[in-house]
Amino acid sequence: MRTASRIRLAILVGLLAITVLWALHDIYSRRARTEWERPVSVAVALVQLGPVDQSALDALRARFPALEARFASEYHRYGRGQLARPVTFTVYGPVNVDRSAPDDPDASIPSLAQHAYDLWRWTRAVDEGSALPARDFDSRIYLVVRAPRDRGRQWVEGSSELGGRVGVARVELDVSAVDLALFVVSHEFLHTLGASDKYDVTGRALIPDGLVEPDRIPRFPQRYAEVMARNLVLAPGDERPPESIAELGVGIATAREIGWAPQAPATPQGR
Repeated sequence: MRTASRIRLAILVGLLAITVLWALHDIYSRRARTEWERPVSVAVALVQLGPVDQSALDALRARFPALEARFASEYHRYGRGQLARPVTFTVYGPVNVDRSAPDDPDASIPSLAQHAYDLWRWTRAVDEGSALPARDFDSRIYLVVRAPRDRGRQWVEGSSELGGRVGVARVELDVSAVDLALFVVSHEFLHTLGASDKYDVTGRALIPDGLVEPDRIPRFPQRYAEVMARNLVLAPGDERPPESIAELGVGIATAREIGWAPQAPATPQGR
């Protein structure tokens, strides 16, 4: 009896040790992404919710090299020169599904746990359907696309775990919304690297953190849309969605969060 108990204890201790080692490895590998010693690899899984214009899907695929180039331009603007392409995107799918990713949970522990499980099941099914090797990538963004329901209206939203590995973006996609979809993908991807939102509860860009060029004279209109603020600021209270990924920019606050710029010096405490 004692021998059996010792065996069970040894097994439990072994499983605990494996779990702790895996967790430490995962934490280290997540942090390593923002050291930029190698390109950060991003898988983008296209998830099709109903019929979508094939020409829009083709145009979306064709624009990812331009998005890589835009990230490279911003990376080099901060003096980071060791990587020609700091971010690489690999597109999988589309996978046809009958339901979108699970909705965001409330703040309760049971809801968070249920959401984590439901999201894991959903992403695993998408990975299997698109032959996406999840372990091969630093981050994975699941882009759920559907046809626009109203002409002249473009619906986008997303959610990602801050500093995690998985993000979900939802877009009503036609040819005119391709670059907006790429902007949303970029927003959710940077969340996985630890970047925070740069807009307020009304959706307006925070000033100055929601600006790419806060020191520009005159300050407005801005030339670029801060990727974590979503919109391009034309004047205080006057914003519009970006029209092209050429307008995508990374402001200094976001650059610090993802390791492209050093942290701001601490403000001395008054006596």
